[in-house]
Amino acid sequence: MQVVVITGLAQGIGREVAQLLAKAKVPVAGFDVDKDGIESLKKEFEKAGCDHLLITLDIADRPGILKFRDMVLEKFGRVDVVLSNVGIGFFGPFEEVDLEKALKCLEINVIGTAAIFQAFLPSMRENRSGKLIAVSSLVGQIPFPFESIYSASKFALEGLVLSMRYEVEPFGIKVALIQPSQVSTSFAAKIHRLPPQGSPYRERADRFIKRDQELIKTATTPVQAAAKTVEVIKAKNPKLHNQFEFKSTLFMSLNRVLPRRMRDAILLRQMDIRV
Repeated sequence: MQVVVITGLAQGIGREVAQLLAKAKVPVAGFDVDKDGIESLKKEFEKAGCDHLLITLDIADRPGILKFRDMVLEKFGRVDVVLSNVGIGFFGPFEEVDLEKALKCLEINVIGTAAIFQAFLPSMRENRSGKLIAVSSLVGQIPFPFESIYSASKFALEGLVLSMRYEVEPFGIKVALIQPSQVSTSFAAKIHRLPPQGSPYRERADRFIKRDQELIKTATTPVQAAAKTVEVIKAKNPKLHNQFEFKSTLFMSLNRVLPRRMRDAILLRQMDIRV
C-alpha cells in the first residue's frame, strides 16, 4: 500500500484527493494552515478507518517541514508519493502589483514545492522509488494577462520539476505535473479584485473577471479534478504532463504549433479583453 504526502489538503482539490484516498484506505500524511479544515479532515479519516498523520503547518515554515518529514517517516517508515498541492493565486495589472505580496506568492508556489520535495527526496533516493507530483496550471505554459505573478510562479514551478527530473530519475524517482486550466472552486474568486477607479487597466480587467466567472460555471469540478489526480498518484509510470480536460490539452498543443500572433488572438478573444 502506498503512503502519500499531500500539502494544502484542508480544502479544494487537495481535500477531495485526500478523501478519495481515505476511501481506498491509502495512508495519507499532510498539512495545511487551515486548522479547522485539518481537524475536520482528521475526523473523516478516522470514520473511514484510514491511517493518517495530519497537522497544521505553514508551507513557509522550513524547520516545521523537516519535523513533519521526520514524523511521517517514523510513523510509516517510507513515503511513496509527494503531491505538492499548496498554492495561492495572484491577480492584477503588473504595473500596480505590490511586489512584497508578489514575493509571498512566489515563496509559497515555488519554494514551497521545492521544500517539500527536498525534504522527502533523500528517503526516496535510498529506496530507489517514489513519485514527486506538483500541481501547476495552464498558465505555467500559457501566460494570461493580469496574472503575471501567478504565471511567473507556475513557469518557475514547471522549470523546477523539468530540471529536477534529470537528476532524480536515475534513482527510480518519477516526477509529474498536474496542469489544470480552471476548476469550479472559490480559488479565483478569492483573488479577483478590480484595479482602483482611475486605473488604465480597470475596464479590461473587469471584462477578464466577468469572462472568467462565466467559464468557471462549466469548468471541471473538484471531484473530477481529484479523480484525475488520484489516477496520476496511482500510476506506475505517470505521464510528465497531465491535464484534467480536453480544453487544456488542446490549448497547450496549439500553443506549441501556432504562430504567436494567432495564439495571442485566440487568448484575447477567449478572455474578452481585445482592445
